[in-house]
Amino acid sequence: MFLENQKKNGRIEVICGSMFSGKTEELIRRLKRARFANQRVEIFKPLVDVRYSQEEVVSHDSHSIPSTPVDSAESILLLAHNVDVVAIDEAQFFDMNLVRVCQVMANNGIRVIVAGLDMDFQGNPFGPMPDLMAVAEHISKVHAICVRCGDPAQYSHRLSESKRLVELGEKDVYEPLCRHCFNQINNERTSIHTSGN
Repeated sequence: MFLENQKKNGRIEVICGSMFSGKTEELIRRLKRARFANQRVEIFKPLVDVRYSQEEVVSHDSHSIPSTPVDSAESILLLAHNVDVVAIDEAQFFDMNLVRVCQVMANNGIRVIVAGLDMDFQGNPFGPMPDLMAVAEHISKVHAICVRCGDPAQYSHRLSESKRLVELGEKDVYEPLCRHCFNQINNERTSIHTSGN
């Protein structure tokens, strides 16, 4: 999909999937192509995401690109000036205002590329991602590999018992699972908790 040559046609592109599926890798790939096409690019990430770097977007494969950490979606509108492309990583950590912010930028002729988890650790739609997918022109769902059976994985299974919605971590805290393995583990957990009462 060659989207770089569509000048001044504002649009929203969403890259979604589970952890370890290559979302950030794809985001970085698209940004490098945009820069190669001499487009002005700005990259933003939520202030809360400090797993690899405070000021870079970094993939699990250690590829990185400089970014601006922001505390809110509204800050993106204030900081994105004279750009052709705005990229936002870890979009699930922003509030629902991100949808309006992306719409405003796209309506003003900016190509907006958003990457994030579409589901939380319980398999529920995560933050603004479902609404962003609804208004996007292009959606790419990428998959990891299930660590239990090798099938395509779309779930980010949390290894700890924490019930907090936001729990930063990597392979020590999460593993990618397919639907079958995700449901199997959740059923086993439910039966253990039920029999323990």
